[in-house]
Amino acid sequence: MIRIAFMAALLLVAGCRSRQVVPPPAEDTMSTRPDWVRSRPVSSAYYIGIGLASKSRPDHQETAKKNALNDLASEISVVVEGNSLLYTLDQRVRFDESFTSTIKTRTSEQLEGFDLVGTWENETEYWTYYRLSKSEHARLKAERKARAIGSAKDLLLRARQSLAAGDLRMAFDQDLRALLAMRDHWGENDKVELDGRDISLVNEIYGDLQALTSGIRLGILPERCVLEHARSFRREMLISAQHNGAGGGRDLVQLPLVITYPGQAGMVTEMRSTDASGQLRTTVQRVDVEAQSRELIVRLDIQALVSKEHEPALVKPLVASLTIPEKRAPIDLVMPRVFMRSDETNMSRPANDVGLATVMREELTRRGFRFVDRETDADLLLDLRSSTRMGGEASGFHTAFLDMTYTMRDRDTGHVIHEGGRQGVKGTQLDDLRAGIEAYKRGAQEMRRDLIPALIAALM
Repeated sequence: MIRIAFMAALLLVAGCRSRQVVPPPAEDTMSTRPDWVRSRPVSSAYYIGIGLASKSRPDHQETAKKNALNDLASEISVVVEGNSLLYTLDQRVRFDESFTSTIKTRTSEQLEGFDLVGTWENETEYWTYYRLSKSEHARLKAERKARAIGSAKDLLLRARQSLAAGDLRMAFDQDLRALLAMRDHWGENDKVELDGRDISLVNEIYGDLQALTSGIRLGILPERCVLEHARSFRREMLISAQHNGAGGGRDLVQLPLVITYPGQAGMVTEMRSTDASGQLRTTVQRVDVEAQSRELIVRLDIQALVSKEHEPALVKPLVASLTIPEKRAPIDLVMPRVFMRSDETNMSRPANDVGLATVMREELTRRGFRFVDRETDADLLLDLRSSTRMGGEASGFHTAFLDMTYTMRDRDTGHVIHEGGRQGVKGTQLDDLRAGIEAYKRGAQEMRRDLIPALIAALM
């Protein structure tokens, strides 16, 4: 036991001595830091990138590298030439902001040929130093630009061939891909020779893209959409699409269109495409009778032309600057002529002006229906029946109940188009007669709110 204790004491002393001989960490002063950490280098031959990250981060080395590359990319300025696409776009400010943000990210991602000059760290910081030869960067950029120009020229020629075949959808996609192939050079001078002409390539492609949409001519036949009872308030419309260019009009096949008009349940929206003849047929029906403006609107569905693989930050403002063609046709509702018969009583007496016939006439007239005095002049026959009955008396108050029914028929066929009504609409007053009048008032409210809209929905 004494021997074991003695050995333990020796080990403890040895351990203490070993800790005592470890030198303290060197003090971090400005003099101990490399020159490139203390002061940012300046060079006419190199782009410089310095990145710093806190060592409290588990990924501090990768973060410092990323920050250094972003710093390097920020030194490569983007100069917008006066004859470039960015300079000439109508919405340049908004587009330029989107482009600048995106192009900075792409520049950082596409950096090539940079060298790691050095790294340095202390207990809390990790630094990284990269540099890129300006001449090497210019050479690599010129190579990428040459490849981009070759790809863009090929796509532009294909787009023109597609349009000549009437395939505007494919032509649009190829023109857009041609523009995106040059996206790193939208702010630069890009003079090239094409078909024996010296052109600014990106502006030429953008001009083609503009001409694609602005040259679309949409047609609607008939020019006015007339809806009437004799046709069950339905009308088939023929829509056509052509492109007017230097080679004359071309029928546009598989062109995506958006068709809208006000329907009873809200705006009706159809997404359709033209057929092999550049046409499509659509049926207008169940139109909102009370819409303030009734039009059939046909417009190019430009979003359907844009592939989802493209970068929204670049494509969205670009597409927004294009002309979106549309065509409109008025919708005329020719409401039917109505002959109305009514039999209305209040406590077995004629209801006269308190009856529902006046309400029915007012509401239908407001929606364009025409009332006639002879049955032979009518398109529709409307029979209205209403009466009140006593419901009892309590504490000096009398209760009455209103029963009402109506039937709408086609005069030519005799077929019932719609029928409805209410039973037991309650009214309370100081005597039976006035209680009946109160029941009629509440019946009128229900007729305006529910019954007449249901009648019109069935008719339309």
